[in-house]
Amino acid sequence: MGTNGSTMLEPLRQGLPPIDAASVSSSASCALPARYEAVRGARQFTNTTLSQWNLSDRFDDVALVVSELVTNALRHALPADTPREHPLDPPVRLHLMRWAGRLVCAVRDPSPDTPATRSSGEDFSAESGRGLFLVESFSDSWGWHPLAGALHGKVVWALFRLTDGA
Repeated sequence: MGTNGSTMLEPLRQGLPPIDAASVSSSASCALPARYEAVRGARQFTNTTLSQWNLSDRFDDVALVVSELVTNALRHALPADTPREHPLDPPVRLHLMRWAGRLVCAVRDPSPDTPATRSSGEDFSAESGRGLFLVESFSDSWGWHPLAGALHGKVVWALFRLTDGA
């Protein structure tokens, strides 16, 4: 597992890291309403799930990343002009998946747009674009991929390496 030596943040248009799906030991997901209060619900869901998996010690980092990913997703899910083929289908969904030694959080949203960060000339104190720098800082790797088939939009994911103490 080589690390990318680049200091530039380049969103990777890729799927999840190559992990055997059969080796998933635990997974949980929740649908989030297209309201900004959903961020609090996502944090509560993350807290409950990590407690069940005996990973409460990782809550701070994981919850920060989940908050940023969900906020970004809601920013794309909330506009009134977003086409909704399935009005009853929640536009944003949070998935938490655990493997031996790894935790992945993934957030689905209805926008096909590439996750974008602010370029160096822009105002870093601005809210938009700052979140992905936090995601990169607090997770071990992250990326995104477009959805295929009947679902429209994309999934943005972040991976955390877990110590083998649990």
